[in-house]
Amino acid sequence: MRTDFPVPAGSLLAGVVCALALHAAGAATITNGGFESGLSGWRSWTREQEMGTLALDSAVFHSGHASARWEHRGQRDWSLEPLQRLDTQPGDVWELEVWLKGQGAGTVTLCVSSWDARKQPVEWSLGASTARPRSDWQKLRSRFVVPQGVTQIQPRLIGDGQVAIWVDDYSITKQFNVQSRRGDFPAELSLGQTGPGGRLTLRLNTAEGTMSVFDRAAGRTWRQRALSPEVIVTKASQKNDRIELGLMHVSSGLELNASVELASDAPELLIELAGNGPLSQPLRWPHPFATEPGDWLVIPMNEGISYPVEDASVELYRLVAYGGHGICMAFFGVTDGRRGVMGIFETPDDAAIKLNRKDGRLDISTEWDPQKQQWGYTRRLRYVFFADGGHVAMAKRYRQHAKKTGLLKTLAEKRLANPNVDLLVGAVNVWCWEKDSVALAREMQAAGIERILWSNRQTPENLKALNELNVLTSRYDIYQDLMDPAQFSRLRGVHSDWTTEGWPKDIMLNAAGDWIKGWQVETKDGQMIPCGVLCDKRAPDYAKRRIPAELATHPYRCRFIDTTTASPWRECYHPDHPMTRSESRHWKMELLRYVSEDCRLVTGSETGHEAAVPFLHYFEGMLSLGPYRVPDAGRRMSQIWTNVPPKVAQFQLGHRYRLPLWELVYHDCVIAQWYWGDYNNKLPALWDKRDLFNALYGTPPMFMFNRALWNQNKERFVQSYKATCPIARQVGYAEMIDHRFLTPNRDVQQTVFASGHVVTVNFGDKPYVLPDGTTLAPMSSRFTGPK
Repeated sequence: MRTDFPVPAGSLLAGVVCALALHAAGAATITNGGFESGLSGWRSWTREQEMGTLALDSAVFHSGHASARWEHRGQRDWSLEPLQRLDTQPGDVWELEVWLKGQGAGTVTLCVSSWDARKQPVEWSLGASTARPRSDWQKLRSRFVVPQGVTQIQPRLIGDGQVAIWVDDYSITKQFNVQSRRGDFPAELSLGQTGPGGRLTLRLNTAEGTMSVFDRAAGRTWRQRALSPEVIVTKASQKNDRIELGLMHVSSGLELNASVELASDAPELLIELAGNGPLSQPLRWPHPFATEPGDWLVIPMNEGISYPVEDASVELYRLVAYGGHGICMAFFGVTDGRRGVMGIFETPDDAAIKLNRKDGRLDISTEWDPQKQQWGYTRRLRYVFFADGGHVAMAKRYRQHAKKTGLLKTLAEKRLANPNVDLLVGAVNVWCWEKDSVALAREMQAAGIERILWSNRQTPENLKALNELNVLTSRYDIYQDLMDPAQFSRLRGVHSDWTTEGWPKDIMLNAAGDWIKGWQVETKDGQMIPCGVLCDKRAPDYAKRRIPAELATHPYRCRFIDTTTASPWRECYHPDHPMTRSESRHWKMELLRYVSEDCRLVTGSETGHEAAVPFLHYFEGMLSLGPYRVPDAGRRMSQIWTNVPPKVAQFQLGHRYRLPLWELVYHDCVIAQWYWGDYNNKLPALWDKRDLFNALYGTPPMFMFNRALWNQNKERFVQSYKATCPIARQVGYAEMIDHRFLTPNRDVQQTVFASGHVVTVNFGDKPYVLPDGTTLAPMSSRFTGPK
């Protein structure tokens, strides 16, 4: 949020400069932080004119005899701050506090803006601590360290959206300078791999807590850049082949013990972080490795994507490792196409990555989230260095990690437990709500679309008929959303799969004791009201009551469980069913295990995450990169788009960005499909290109249609099936062992499977001549079998 000053004329609420008492001990106190002298020395600002009102309130206060009441009626950002800035120097640690109460859907953030010696802004929300208004008084606290280049700070309160809040007892205090906490230890420590295969030399800068690693085989030094000074080194020593550090997380005061150790038999580096104590916000360490021109980020966002580090169009996402809409595998990397470094979260349940941009180049930082507001347990991050192989080498190293940790379970193994898995391999996923499903399926098979996953629920009679046609029969199900029954009269309809009996005893509560808001539902008058979220610990019990009873009369062979692998692992603070994120993951997987193993159903879930690989057979949405789907894709699924949004063209179907990272790790384990709001025929202008991606990745397509759309596009549907499903069928049980760019512009790509099959695709607008002399036309593919 940027709320920049100088403010417009007339926005000053008083002409009296805020008085601050500077003490010899280094503390600074805002003398009117309790508003006992009225509103003197404070000013407000709103992005939208005339949308904010500040008033003194002598009836409501936290202490003393008055508070400031701030009402913001706009939808955009605002700020409230004292007039005077504070002088500071790099390494100073400051603590901010304020007491708040109120209401509104907006947010409130306690922070400072930072300024350099030229009086230019450096950062608008340093030390940000954010909360939503509550009806009772709550203390918002922030502690931060001043980074290099900053000479002044401006205390402030900022926010977004509509709020009506009371503000009282605002204070800021300088605690210490980090230099005073540094012990007597060397400015640099180093480690080196010895022996014939030794490649890495590591140097650790104890002043910044940064590392540089020279990879002799690659001829490149990977240097970390100091992201922020919020984690400082307080102790440093070297014991044999191991560096041990004491770290302090300034904003929380948490003290950690870190170890840095080079592997003895591989070009790898293991970092461990251990400690005990409270943590209220993500801890960002180690620092990111800086990138160079020509580098690409490698990110397993859904199927996978790469970003040129100099690409200014890339948004700076934060991607959690504990949910489908983050990174679906616990790694990330940087490569120049050959050389590279990857990070592997060995403890991913409370981890995330963040994209940053420094000096016009992207890099990736790691973040450790609190576990139940504590550090919780030892965190581990492994770095792996590559002299060659790029993104493929990273994926294959990660496949080794997946096998070691028990995640790798192949479709061939799953077929032994449930032969119906074979009906899925090479089958198109069809979403169709027409009642004449049996007639449509027969018509599709007669036209050449032989292998079908029919995803919409059916009557027992239709199921029997479809099963006789060897159609894989499935239905939608969900164990996350449930609506307050008191709201039913306002709704257009009540979802039959809501676990309504769980309200309110089985819904999740957050740390403040409020129920967690889920999917929003439209009311009869056009308003949106949220569902609650069923606690994951309770979900298996509801499935056990629902599924067997239905299977007794409805002979389904498959079931799609919505949201379970799309939504993140969540913490629950309900006293009857508390959970950490790790426990949330466990119970989500227990739900999926029950459906697939105990109920013996081919099972899919939404978007996808590797935690479910041992239990699931397919993911709807793994192929569809979450941030780049068409707007409102999850609600207006059947809408056909005749125009192509720029982000869809650039990233979602952008062959110069996309990578088949999921296929390189798990192609022979779980089948990746498009999202049901992002299927093959969703954007007709991109239909051909989607088919090419399915062919290249060895994955089946998804169709969504009604009878009219089928009749109008029957030949095109058949063309799509024949261009994709025969390939998906032949390579469905095979590992993808390679992915190559055959041209520098990435227009021509090739995948290789362990079965000996090779797929080559030309996404470009010019013919390409293959080594055997075959010409591959623009926008076409070639599939060859084992030699």
